[in-house]
Amino acid sequence: MTYETLLYNVDDRVAVVTFNRPDRMNSFSLKLRQELVAALKAAEADPEVRVVVIKGAGGKAFSAGYDIKETADGKERTMDEWRALLGEEFQFCLSPWQCSKPVIAQIEGHCLAGGLEFAQMCDIRYASDDSKFGVVETRFSNGILMLAMPWVIGQLSRELIYTGDTFDAEEAKRLGLVNRVFPKADLEQETMKIAKRMSRVADACLRWNKRAINNTFEAMGFRSALQYGFEACVIMDATDTPEYKAFNKLRTTEGLNAALAHLRDTFKPYE
Repeated sequence: MTYETLLYNVDDRVAVVTFNRPDRMNSFSLKLRQELVAALKAAEADPEVRVVVIKGAGGKAFSAGYDIKETADGKERTMDEWRALLGEEFQFCLSPWQCSKPVIAQIEGHCLAGGLEFAQMCDIRYASDDSKFGVVETRFSNGILMLAMPWVIGQLSRELIYTGDTFDAEEAKRLGLVNRVFPKADLEQETMKIAKRMSRVADACLRWNKRAINNTFEAMGFRSALQYGFEACVIMDATDTPEYKAFNKLRTTEGLNAALAHLRDTFKPYE
């Protein structure tokens, strides 16, 4: 299959899927979301693949999240319209969790907002030492579509979510958000070494262990918690707070850079 927004290749039992929109910080367009779901299904169906690695092209970002240019149309949406739009994004973000094979997020550069949500739904996360993380969507009054962070790092997620602060790779490792941090030049080699070592384990063993681990979380209420987070996100995104109105007005009239500059100026005195 030919992809427009992804690169896909198989290297010795490891499928490598690359978000290929470096000019847009590998943001998640509708086309990319559709192709990623298809790529994971292809990897799952391929008997030659045992492990999947997902990364971003360009060296600057794993992903900066959902492509907000696609929704910067100034249109007012009803609650049902928001639910339909966000429902498709929710299923995209859930796809690594639902893939029966281990999925590794290879994070280089920025991993923000929806990009961070997606990475947390992968089984394992390895990061370069220049990586930056953040639940930045809260700063412009958007909901968190895939609220997995409390399950990944527990109560420590509260400060990160409430402030929208960005933080570096070493802090992400300290928090337990990423498994390992490597020098930027070594990230790909080290990630693939582990992925290929993992791929030497029997395919059935990998799949059943993933099912068992996922079921452990789901027995504790993981799915229902994510669903509640999704509904909270729908309500939040459908709510015109003063903060969102100010951000969106700048985004639609002066452009995204002006809106982001407004956010920086708002928070700068308290950083």
